[in-house]
Amino acid sequence: AYAQHGCGAEVSQLFQQMQQKAVKPDKITFITILNACASPEALTLGDLVHAYVVDEGFELEVIVGSALVNMYG
Repeated sequence: AYAQHGCGAEVSQLFQQMQQKAVKPDKITFITILNACASPEALTLGDLVHAYVVDEGFELEVIVGSALVNMYG
């Protein structure tokens, strides 16, 4: 819900909390974060999340790929 309402900072904070608590993101988590990063001010976080997507092996998921295209587009 945060990402849909332009709350990128909150999405970033929640993602960092997930990492601190060793909660593994799934493709839905990545899609949400990437969509929240679809603005120039959030692109740095988006680049980091993109690297994480690749590290976790989600880059071949079509829906995650679409979110990446949306973020960079």
